[in-house]
Amino acid sequence: MENVGAWVLGRNMFGPIRGPWPDEAWKGWWGDTPPYHVPVFVLTHHSRNAIEMKGGTTFHFVTEGIHVALQRAKDTADRKDVRIGGGVATIRQYVQAGLIDELHLASRPILLGSGENLFAGIDMPDLGYQCTTHMSSELATHVVLTKR
Repeated sequence: MENVGAWVLGRNMFGPIRGPWPDEAWKGWWGDTPPYHVPVFVLTHHSRNAIEMKGGTTFHFVTEGIHVALQRAKDTADRKDVRIGGGVATIRQYVQAGLIDELHLASRPILLGSGENLFAGIDMPDLGYQCTTHMSSELATHVVLTKR
């Protein structure tokens, strides 16, 4: 987290509300002090005013797509890293567009049921990704994929 200057999140990572925003009441899953402490750019199809939170997090809502959200995050990050925080559909869009340099996956050995498949129909080696790090413990497995 030391070198992170901005985040990009899909709308589902911000909250459970679908469609147009009914009001400005929902401010994210985290309460008054979100864990980001930097600007966060939330991808959405419905515009909304930015929300300033305690601890340095400001949520900006981007309706113009993944490229605009990433450029705004880079412009704000002041040469620091930009993290793409998910969810799965957001990560898939950025991977398929070749816009992720390094992908750190952490998984726990528990079954949660159905969900979205991160890599379905995506040829990671063909996109230039290779496994550069992997480490396992009884609590988690970490895999880092790096784009050549």
